Amino acid sequence: MPPTLHWEDHGGNGPPLLLVHGMLSSTAQWIYNVEPLKKVARPITVDLLGHGKSPAPMEPEAYAPGAYIAGFEAIREAIGADQWFICGQSFGATLTLRYALERPDRILGQVFTNSASALSRGDDAKRMVEGAAKQGKVLAAGKAKVEDMPIHPLHAKRLDPIAREKLIEEAALINVASLALTFEHTLAGGSQADRFADTKVPTLLVVGTRETRFDPHRRFAEQVLPSLEVVDIDAGHAVNIDGAEAFNAAVAAFIERHT
Repeated sequence: MPPTLHWEDHGGNGPPLLLVHGMLSSTAQWIYNVEPLKKVARPITVDLLGHGKSPAPMEPEAYAPGAYIAGFEAIREAIGADQWFICGQSFGATLTLRYALERPDRILGQVFTNSASALSRGDDAKRMVEGAAKQGKVLAAGKAKVEDMPIHPLHAKRLDPIAREKLIEEAALINVASLALTFEHTLAGGSQADRFADTKVPTLLVVGTRETRFDPHRRFAEQVLPSLEVVDIDAGHAVNIDGAEAFNAAVAAFIERHT
């Protein structure tokens, strides 16, 4: 049995939509998205292991990407849905892209945002795996503070103040030992670049164009998956917060097209 992830059903007027946040985040990532998206969907938010209100198991196998997919499937069954839409933000996209590849029969369509970890290739992918393993061991040894990590919301100076404050508050709940296992066992197997071309479900990439380092990954995704739909938004990495109105409009239109 996979660990029971904390999730919330927000209700709404449409098909269920699973929203999966990124590293050092929580369901607070969707602070500006849930209510607008309820007009066309039924948002289901989930906390990753060791984040927010989810448990922090110490068994490494709980953090395998396959265990997460089993966890998502348990949520889908719990809400009584045969199929649903899924959306992965940043690191969360490593899990949702994999989910769509392995269980396309359950996915009506998927959305994802800037995620270098999900689309890293070659030497970049190798460095990501090595870096994730190193970071995991450092955290496990208690030699680093979570607040010192560059991806901590404390360092997101351009983020909306209200969302930033909430994300910082939620980040304080992160279990460090669980985070170490996330780096070692989830992020290390995160890239779906080698299989992305095999994607069978309708897919929308919402790009925060200010994060120019994502450009090569975006071009790769467009090249290998001609059916990919792409929407550009003048926003940063957290495109669903920085460009919330445009993000919500793009996702709503995608859901309506593919329901």
